[in-house]
Formats: sequence, C-alpha cells, structure tokens
Amino acid sequence: MDNSHTQNEENSDELEARHFAHIIETFRQYETYHLSANNRRRKDYYRLPRENQELLDLVGWRKRLQEVDEKISANADFLRTIVDHPDIFAIEESANESYTDELSGWRVHKKKSKPTDFDMDKLRSTLKQFVRDWSKEGEQEREVCYKPMLDALHQHFSDCPPDQRLNIRVLIPGAGLARLAWEVARAGYSSQGNEFSHFMLLSSYFVLNRTDQINQHTIYPFIHSFSNARSSASITRAIQIPDVRPSELPDPSDFSLVAGDFVEIYGVSDKDAEADPSKQSHENGWNAILTCFFIDTAKDVVEYLRIIHRALAPGGVWINLGPLLWHYENNNTGDPSIEVSLDELKLLAQEIGFEITDQRTIPTTYTGTAEGMLRYEYQAEFWVAKKVVVQRDPTSNE
Repeated sequence: MDNSHTQNEENSDELEARHFAHIIETFRQYETYHLSANNRRRKDYYRLPRENQELLDLVGWRKRLQEVDEKISANADFLRTIVDHPDIFAIEESANESYTDELSGWRVHKKKSKPTDFDMDKLRSTLKQFVRDWSKEGEQEREVCYKPMLDALHQHFSDCPPDQRLNIRVLIPGAGLARLAWEVARAGYSSQGNEFSHFMLLSSYFVLNRTDQINQHTIYPFIHSFSNARSSASITRAIQIPDVRPSELPDPSDFSLVAGDFVEIYGVSDKDAEADPSKQSHENGWNAILTCFFIDTAKDVVEYLRIIHRALAPGGVWINLGPLLWHYENNNTGDPSIEVSLDELKLLAQEIGFEITDQRTIPTTYTGTAEGMLRYEYQAEFWVAKKVVVQRDPTSNE
C-alpha cells in the first residue's frame, strides 16, 4: 500500500471537513456579524449634533435601524434552518471542533473558525441568488437568461417527442441554486447540475429537498446596504421563496446535483477511468451541456472547452450564455488565470471542434434589483455550438 497516498487522502478529507465546518459557521454567525454592522450606524448617529439627529428621527431613519435588526434576525433564522441538518455531505461537521492529543490522551477543543468579510459577502450573495432563482421577483432575469437556453435545447432536440426526452442527458455546470437544472428536468430531460460552492450546495439542497410549499420562506436580501435606495421600503422589502413547488417534476424524472470541481469530475476520460477504476468517465456521456454565467470561472478556459467537447456525445450541443468576467484575473492566491477575449474564445472553440450555429448578445442583469438607483447590465453572449469531429492533418505531430 502507498502510505503517502493514503496520508494525502486523509489530509484532503480533513481539509474538506474544516472547510465545510467553516461554511456552516458562517451561516450561523450571520446574525452576530450583521447586527454589529447595523449597530455601527447607530454609533455614527449618536456622534452627530443633536439637531441633525432630530431631523433623521423626523424622516424615520433611526426607526429603520430597528426594523433592519428585526429583518437580520429573520434572515438568520432562515439561514440556520438551512444548516441545522446539513446532510447533503457525508462530512462530520464535528471534525473541526476537537481532537485527541496523542501524547496526553486529552480531548482538545479547537476554536471555531471566524468567518471573514469575504465569507459574509458570499452569504449575502447567496440570499440574492435565492431572489434570482426561486422568487417571483427573479422571473424577469430568468426569462432573459434561462428561456433562450431552454428554447435552444428544445429546438436542437425537436425531433424527440416530449415523452422521450428522458433519454437525453443534459449537464448544467456551475448550477448555483439549481433553478436552470430544475427547469431542464421539469421539461422532461435527464438533468444533472454540478456546483462547487458549499454556499450554493447547502442552499440548493435545502430549497429542493426540504421545501414543499410555494412562498414557504420569507427573506430580506436587500437590508445589507443603504446605498442607491430609492425608498426605505425598498431596503426592507420581503421576498418570498420558492415561487414553485420544487417537488413538482414529471413522473418519471431524472434530476440530480453533483458536488465538486467541474474539471476533476467531468474531465475524466475513458483512458483515465481505465487507469483508475474509482473514477467515472464522462467521455461522450452527455447530449447537451448548458453553461450559464460559467465559462469565465475557468482558470484555464482551453481546458474547459476541451472537457465540454469530450464530454458531449457526437452531435451533442453546447448552449452558452454569459459574460467574460474572468474570476481569477489578478488573483492573490497564486492560481493560474488565462483570460481571452470573446473573438479568441470563439476561435478556440472552433479549433477544438465546435460549430457555432447561433450567436447573439443578450443584455441582462445578474441578481439585480429594479428598485435601485444603480444597475449593472452585462452584454452577455449567447450561442449554440454543435460538437463536430475535427479533421487533423495525418502528417502532423498532433
């Protein structure tokens, strides 16, 4: 037995358990963190001259702080419910809480990790993602982004009767809170979402598996910033989720979510699986791959393109929508990052073996709010690309 390999696996499992416990702790410390942030506003208020405080009282500003405190607590109850039973992963949450000292035999309790500002920003983004994917308010964004992709999917497989769609395997990497993957399954296809973020995985598992009523939960995702608000009511407005019953899928249906890194999971070829039977090959395994706001998460976009091409069955289709906001550009973690322009990306796709048959620009927001004074709009690029066999020069060394 390779002891070093076993040791590496144990270390990897320990790191995974620590990371998971850290994410759980971020959910649980949401209330303390944000009540403290809101209390900073109170401190600033009491530093003002008395006459300025009275004017702010006149317009209800201090009263709003109390209301925000109440909404923070309501959000915290919701977030704690998500992680009360985090049974999406077979990971011992307690793995990061204590250990036995080998010399003394004493049980040593570790300090719980403290969430960073970045962690809390991720959690706030998750609340807004609930709006985009699972609320009535997010319907407009979904109509702009998801509908063209679903329409293209239906068009590509138009010769397949709806009652035979379960034979068509569709992969949605970067699934987020899984609404697009759910819509694909609801349309009758075999649908699998893939997601790396524990914030998204915990939250999507909760809404899909532990929610059974329309508008079952109420959240307040806009209370964390007072900037660019047209009204105080827009800051504290309630959002109800979900707008559909997630359990209402066709019978039979095939819908799954896979946790993990896209490259590690779906980059496995037949040759890789033959060399390591513990791995599952995805070569030629999918009839369609839908990427929505995903391609720019790549460290090496050429690798992404190769994996998508290899994973598609002959004649399979890649449907894409999104910008090129390269996630790892100028990172400080030492990760590689290859950023290409749109025209370069299309040329790379063609070289690898895609025939782009439909392309257009779709202006869209992402977790935007119609009631704000600031609007970020992406000029997202949409295309449908069919997998083709690339004919190489037999005299070349490739």
